[in-house]
Amino acid sequence: MSDFYKIKRLPPYVFEEVNRLKARLRAKGVDIIDFGMGNPDLPVPPHIVEKLCETAKKPRSNRYSASRGIPGLRKAMAGYYERRFGVKLNPDTQIVSTLGSKEGFANLAQAITAPGDVIVSPNPSYPIHAFGFIMAGGVIRSVEAHSPEQYLSGLGRAVRHSVPPPIAMVTCYPANPTAQVADLDFYKDAVAFARKHEMFVLSDMAYSEIYFEGAPPPSVLQVDGAADVAVEVNTLSKTYSMAGFRVGFALGNERLIAALARVKSYLDYGAYAPIQVAAAAALNGPQDCVEEMRQTYRQRRDVLLESFAKAGWTLPKPSASMFVWAPLPERFQHLGSVEFSKRLMEGAEIAVAPGAGFGEYGDAFVRIALVENEHRIRQAARNLKKFLQSNATSAAVD
Repeated sequence: MSDFYKIKRLPPYVFEEVNRLKARLRAKGVDIIDFGMGNPDLPVPPHIVEKLCETAKKPRSNRYSASRGIPGLRKAMAGYYERRFGVKLNPDTQIVSTLGSKEGFANLAQAITAPGDVIVSPNPSYPIHAFGFIMAGGVIRSVEAHSPEQYLSGLGRAVRHSVPPPIAMVTCYPANPTAQVADLDFYKDAVAFARKHEMFVLSDMAYSEIYFEGAPPPSVLQVDGAADVAVEVNTLSKTYSMAGFRVGFALGNERLIAALARVKSYLDYGAYAPIQVAAAAALNGPQDCVEEMRQTYRQRRDVLLESFAKAGWTLPKPSASMFVWAPLPERFQHLGSVEFSKRLMEGAEIAVAPGAGFGEYGDAFVRIALVENEHRIRQAARNLKKFLQSNATSAAVD
């Protein structure tokens, strides 16, 4: 019996090969230091948990919720965008709460994509940026994007050689997985390009609050008139370590937001009401917890870069996101990212995400997530040093 249509359209899940090896090693008792998944390990701030528990005790809270988000949450999201980006949005027509940014992107793809529609997506990039549209029947036009400038320079060629013309372009900054950051001039150029070619801009800003040096990352909606062509997807998963709560939001163009809201109304009732109330408390409450989160990731980044360099693997310094986008060590470049990731796990008990899982242009890299504490990072560095020395000895013998 053949696979179902949508299953056949999906490529093999690259991360699964590494995940199976991780499961086998852990079953044998091996202590894997896991930098693979960007799964926040910090605690949810207490005032958010308290609001969740308080609301859950109210009987009315256990009823069906609102698919597009309760009014208080959408108002809180509008307030956050006005404070953070200076952007005023109508919470009734320009904001929809989603079950995380991933679901928001996937449902947006379902809402706007007709079979055969072309979407321009950066490569490497987070898988849902491409696969959400593939599952909806669309076609992906990948543009190599190791930097915002490279992505912009490749857009013109992608549009000229696409039949039919693309309906939308995806952006993601701070970028997952490359940790690149875009400035406001990038978004001005992207919006102008979209207007010229009658496309939408679909911006993913899941890591908007994890930045370390320089100005805070801007939003595409800060560009004058951007809401005419752009929607941005954001999330509370990283900012408040609320990944399991599944609270995100889409903002911007009223036509796209209306389409997303209508599709969502057929698919889900929205997040559990106490979770939505807690999310509003997160956005409206004290924000010192966000700075504490930021400092934790900054310190982990610095410890990882320093200790891994001493072990023999020098890595680029990201200015934002919770990832280090690491070129494969020179002596392992011929292996590709999947095989290197497997050898690193077997030889050093370190798990990373192979860059090939983010697209073909990521195969010379691995992604290291800053989700282990400093003690574990230093332990990983000690394991790494032994692994590199062992392989250097083997290479010399060969």
